[in-house]
Amino acid sequence: MKVSSSENASEAGETGTASQRATILIVDDEEEILVALTDLLEDDYEILTQSDPLQALEVLRAHPEVAVIISDQRMPGLSGDRLLSQARVFSDARSLLLTGYADLDAVVAALNEGQVQAYVHKPWDEKALRALVAEVARHCLSQRALKTEQALLHGLMKALPFTLVFSDAQGRCIRSNVAPRAGEETSRESAHYPPEVQAEMRRLRLLTQQTGQAASTFCAQEEGQTHWHEMTRWALAWPQKASFAEAWQVCLDRDVTDRVAVEARLRQAERLESLGTLAGGIAHDFNNLLAAISGALDLLEEDIDAQSAGRALLTQAQEGVQKGAAMTRRLLQFGRQGGDSLAPVAPGPFMKALAPLLAQSLRATAVCCQLELDMGDEGGAGLPDMLTDARQLEMALLNLCVNARDAMPQGGRVRISLAVVPADLPDVPGGCRKDQALAVKVQDDGLGMSAAVQARVFDPFFTTKPVGKGTGLGLSGVYGFVTRAHGDVKLASAPGKGTTVTLLLPLLQEAASGIDGSSKSVSKARRAPEAKAVEAPAAQTSMNRAMEGRAMLIVEDEEPVRRVVGQFLRQEGALTREANGLQEALSVLESGFQPEVAILDVRMPDYDGPSCARVLKERLPGLKILFMSGETAGAVLDGARLISKPFTQLQLRLALQELCWPSKEGVSEEADMKSGGTEKEK
Repeated sequence: MKVSSSENASEAGETGTASQRATILIVDDEEEILVALTDLLEDDYEILTQSDPLQALEVLRAHPEVAVIISDQRMPGLSGDRLLSQARVFSDARSLLLTGYADLDAVVAALNEGQVQAYVHKPWDEKALRALVAEVARHCLSQRALKTEQALLHGLMKALPFTLVFSDAQGRCIRSNVAPRAGEETSRESAHYPPEVQAEMRRLRLLTQQTGQAASTFCAQEEGQTHWHEMTRWALAWPQKASFAEAWQVCLDRDVTDRVAVEARLRQAERLESLGTLAGGIAHDFNNLLAAISGALDLLEEDIDAQSAGRALLTQAQEGVQKGAAMTRRLLQFGRQGGDSLAPVAPGPFMKALAPLLAQSLRATAVCCQLELDMGDEGGAGLPDMLTDARQLEMALLNLCVNARDAMPQGGRVRISLAVVPADLPDVPGGCRKDQALAVKVQDDGLGMSAAVQARVFDPFFTTKPVGKGTGLGLSGVYGFVTRAHGDVKLASAPGKGTTVTLLLPLLQEAASGIDGSSKSVSKARRAPEAKAVEAPAAQTSMNRAMEGRAMLIVEDEEPVRRVVGQFLRQEGALTREANGLQEALSVLESGFQPEVAILDVRMPDYDGPSCARVLKERLPGLKILFMSGETAGAVLDGARLISKPFTQLQLRLALQELCWPSKEGVSEEADMKSGGTEKEK
């Protein structure tokens, strides 16, 4: 066999585009004929030659791209017409028959049976032969292209997860991927929709005839259930030069019931998050008032006789403070929705179940975005369980996908990957891995964010979306949920380079038992003890002696609270200085005051408690920190001790005891040392 082709990728001749050169198989038992035809056609076509007709059939099987077969009629072993007849069984190549003086009856029979498109006499006219070959090749390639388009369209129509109907200007169905309803005229477009949807379909048809495009999202009661539809129609540019009123139309009808339900849940979650933020702010301010009132009442208690009428009023006032404190705790609980519902969750099944909803959320706009899910080689089966709130994690991922979709107005891909990574998450519960976490990475190819936007992206009510399109609570809600669940959120973005949000979630140990999944329990582990209501007199005496002469700094922006805390500590014998913020606290240090303990409010203007703690510890590395706050949502305290407002003098004493002198023995020993040594030394 001889294969010949042009060395230069020149423009294809009369066969079409330069990107597709037709392939021609030439079969003739005379070598000089093969050479002559190759020389004539090789500039425009890929040429295959074969002198044996039986071998030519094998070549044809190996090269299904052959578009034209040029065969001699009289050949030993197999005549040309029989060769072409056998070729048609497995090849759609068109054929030309070469004849010299030959069997005209066989040629006529081949033509009549459609096995041959034309025949050519030897010797041939070169120009006429070129034109004939070009015509036959073009016809074959066109037929193949048409079949390909038909196969693609047919496959697409069958695979689409929504109704797609093409119709003409009179409302007759041209093509549809759903069967017509029984009992209705099958040629009408309306027969391909449920009866409850047909009225809206007709309305959009008329609107499209006027404007060229129409869309609607509506609900319909179908078989006793509410279904939401998203219907979009376009006028096609066919027939040519037809007006909108005369043009054919295409209609897409999606059932978006699940998506509408998810969006409703997202809106509800945002509203609750907004109310929670408001509740947290109210609780913070109210707890400051209660702290001042409670502290003042506590200080008055020692000055009022236990049997006097004033003591009863004092007790009543203290009970009112406790009721107010309980009310603010309920407000704070509302502001931390879902924080106490942590449980083991298998990442693989969770993501597989959620993937359809995530993919649907990416198709909610005219520009469709695609979802890519990567859970590792085993499809998530090898991933250990994570500790999280499945409902809140679902809402967080939906929110991130919606944000990614909105950041890609021209469409794109959203990639979600799961992997176990090294991590050092603060305060993970018992039974969780201390040095690893599950990284749930959501990556898009969108517009990206500037450094200024990244600095505020997790702030409540901050949004870059147009007015009415975003609440600014989505990412802040994601951050709040993940951090409450003992995880972390990482953000990487740059303008024009997309955004990657990584959720780091705690992982369970393989054989974990007795897992403390509630944020309430974990929170108690780092809070100052508040359950003790009484303390043995000896212990109180030891504690008083231990605090006597200790230097303590109080940083609180609310003056009534600052005064009450200072009075508490001075009654314990401590040396105190007070400041309303970081700048004043630094001035106190510059004056020579060297505190052993700093008691800091968490939420203050300019510099919050954690910021103050970092600056103060740079000046005094051995400084112990006790935070106090009426509301700590979103605050990162790095495992430091926290006492909740309002608190009593006893609760403050116990908090300092646990911070500075964790054991009673340690308290007693330090107190004895302050008063001149232990009993044995004396």
